[in-house]
Amino acid sequence: MALGIRKGDLVRVTKGADSGKTGRVLAVDPALGRVRVEKIRIQKHHLKAGRRGVRAGGIVEQEGFIDASNVQLVDAKGKASRVRVETQEGRRVRVFASSGERVPEPAAS
Repeated sequence: MALGIRKGDLVRVTKGADSGKTGRVLAVDPALGRVRVEKIRIQKHHLKAGRRGVRAGGIVEQEGFIDASNVQLVDAKGKASRVRVETQEGRRVRVFASSGERVPEPAAS
């Protein structure tokens, strides 16, 4: 399943408890159709301290995965938009469906 979303893209959550929030994509799981977005769906993990102080114990907060259908890319004007793929100059490029502008390359992480 082609998601049209890549690591480093700026997205807005459209559905769920965190709807309306914006963040960068940290990870993409194309097999399950899920993405991990910074500061969205924060989960707490209670970790037991490791042997001889190798790993500190405590409560660790981490972003959880959300379904890719619940996020949309954000264009230069700050509006959420769907994405389509077009061929320009012999290359496949991602384009915003609402404005027709080219999607900028994701920020290198």
